[in-house]
Amino acid sequence: MDDSLILHNNIKDTRKEQNLSQTQLAEIVGVSRNTISSIETGQFNPTAKLALLLCLALDKKFEELFYFD
Repeated sequence: MDDSLILHNNIKDTRKEQNLSQTQLAEIVGVSRNTISSIETGQFNPTAKLALLLCLALDKKFEELFYFD
């Protein structure tokens, strides 16, 4: 596996488009606000389960929220 591959995401932009705060999104998917912040800034990559929950909560396909640069 290529260690230079970095998983990026569009969660912050998508969340803001839907007028959701980090706290609101965190409550919907069952994590802390800090977890959402860490995912948005790239400090933490979500588990597959959490990534899918985020997709469902934001009504987006996986490839619309997550991508490699």
